[in-house]
Amino acid sequence: MAETLTTLKTRRSCRAYKPELIEEEKLNLIIEAGTYAATGMGKQSPIIIAVTNKEMRDKLSRMNAAVMGTSIDPFYGAPELLIVLADKSVPTYIYDGSLVMGNMMNAAADLGVASCWIHRAKEEFDSPEGKEILRSLGIEGDYEGIGHLVLGYEAAPVSAPAARKSDYVYRIQ
Repeated sequence: MAETLTTLKTRRSCRAYKPELIEEEKLNLIIEAGTYAATGMGKQSPIIIAVTNKEMRDKLSRMNAAVMGTSIDPFYGAPELLIVLADKSVPTYIYDGSLVMGNMMNAAADLGVASCWIHRAKEEFDSPEGKEILRSLGIEGDYEGIGHLVLGYEAAPVSAPAARKSDYVYRIQ
């Protein structure tokens, strides 16, 4: 248990990545951790799309940047990413997808892989271009983008954690 708490306390979002891909074994373990996230009533509403293809990674980066109204790389140079979408017909889909993201972030940290949750997956996959990507993968249904988990190795040290706020926890005893 102490190792789990250490990972949870030390994981930070990375915003500068080296260009090399992570090892496939590590990528598979991170994905597997996502598939074991708790989901409402065990419905497993999320799906995970692993992107290691540079052309697709760059296309998704451009789509994400367009949602932000900028041309900068919103993926901070990370060479690969995992996209989590979830089936909107399941009432807990947003929570389910968020737990998948959290599991994968913590698994990545445990394996020495840097990560950062990037938003705007909803807007990307609501677009005609995003819907076409899903169709090309054979993904059917009413899925909503929850987030992108960019992955890679740190190109620069991450910042220290902020102090926890004093009013984080309230107790009823």
